[in-house]
Amino acid sequence: MLRPRIIPCLLVSKGGLVKTVCFNQPKYVGDPINAVRIFNEKEVDELLVLEIDATMNQAEPDFNRIKNLAAECRMPLCYGGGVKTVDQIRQIIELGVEKVAISAAAIEHPEMIAEASSQVGSQSVVVVMDVKKKLFGSRYEVFTHNGEKKTGKNPVDLAREMEKLGAGEIVINSIDNDGMMKGYDLDLVGQVQKVVGVPVTALGGAGSFSDLVEVIGKCRISGAAAGSLFVFKGKYRAVLISYPTRDEKDVLCKKITEMAGFLK
Repeated sequence: MLRPRIIPCLLVSKGGLVKTVCFNQPKYVGDPINAVRIFNEKEVDELLVLEIDATMNQAEPDFNRIKNLAAECRMPLCYGGGVKTVDQIRQIIELGVEKVAISAAAIEHPEMIAEASSQVGSQSVVVVMDVKKKLFGSRYEVFTHNGEKKTGKNPVDLAREMEKLGAGEIVINSIDNDGMMKGYDLDLVGQVQKVVGVPVTALGGAGSFSDLVEVIGKCRISGAAAGSLFVFKGKYRAVLISYPTRDEKDVLCKKITEMAGFLK
């Protein structure tokens, strides 16, 4: 098993770093650039930055902010928010960003995934699926626009479609688990992982390092992203940027490998 990626996820709203609970109650937690500088020092594997207001406000990506983030980052950066065209994707890549995350536009204009993949490479095209469990039963549905707009799309079918179009990675973001810090939706992640061959990253719900081990080891995915876990400390959620040390990551990777091997 390849060494998994452990990825802090930063949500940006009105220029500030925020954290949400089930996509609501945004809490200001600091300046994104300062957070990036701290994560640089902690040698994180990768960074995911999502501008959560852009699509809702029909705004294009803030290219100046992206330029500043990319200039500061010393780790691979994935940016998402307001991306609607292949030209925007190309421009973001030219600013020094390694990956571009696409959500609503991937569903509204799926042909852009194929075009973007051919122009910038599939490894740079990431599709983010924001998913809710339906009120009755165990079925899931993909939402867009900060969880406000139903798509009628099943995440398993959509993931399969996006891979065929050329997406190089799928991020599964659980709206129900967002900010709850009670663990990932393993059933959701596992369902998607089984039908695609591209890297899958889970997001939404991590409250401890054990949650990272569980989702990567049990679902056999390549990465786990988290927000609250890396910006809050303690039951009162004091703001404190954190990340596993090298030694802690070695222990986590060993546990993940053991779990994946045990479950064969």
